[in-house]
Amino acid sequence: MKRNCVSINLKKDEIVIKLNETAEQNEIVETLKKKLPQLKKLYQNEKTPIKVTGKILKNKEIDEIQELIKGKIDVEIDFDMPKSLGLHSIKKAFEREIATSDTKFHRGSLRSGQKLETEGSLVIIGDVNSGAEIMASDNIVVLGALRGLAHAGAKGNKQAIVAAGLLDAVQIRIANIVKEINREEEPMHKQAYVSVVDDKIVIE
Repeated sequence: MKRNCVSINLKKDEIVIKLNETAEQNEIVETLKKKLPQLKKLYQNEKTPIKVTGKILKNKEIDEIQELIKGKIDVEIDFDMPKSLGLHSIKKAFEREIATSDTKFHRGSLRSGQKLETEGSLVIIGDVNSGAEIMASDNIVVLGALRGLAHAGAKGNKQAIVAAGLLDAVQIRIANIVKEINREEEPMHKQAYVSVVDDKIVIE
């Protein structure tokens, strides 16, 4: 490796693994494999959490890095992606004609069996748990985890979007378009942005 694509820094209450934003995934994985033995030595006495930062990763890349670290060290891992990803997703949501639609804010999480419908757009300040259902005629933004059913653009608005801090649902609907999500292939999406492109639902 000609460049240092992975740097490890020991802070007071966490270990920060910084990835070079221009590095390829295979470079990162190979470098991590070499550096993990020295990192494991830091874990003889305490379980300091690890924070991975510096590069926007795809979900499969996150899973690969997480499995690699957890295979050597049983520790809590937080992926702190550059903030532009999440904020950009929500910003795009509001730019897409959300200015012309009423927005309802719901504070708190929805449990299994709960259902929430609204005209306009819906912002959930909390989680939507498995078995819960939310429906809006325009956009849906979930600041926490979306594990239940979300149906945006319920009256046929294909410009509607769904944004979530963590997407772990089995199905997403926008207008009359449905996407089934295979959890084995795509276990979760952090800071997900879901929209319709060429009559297909796309998750970014």
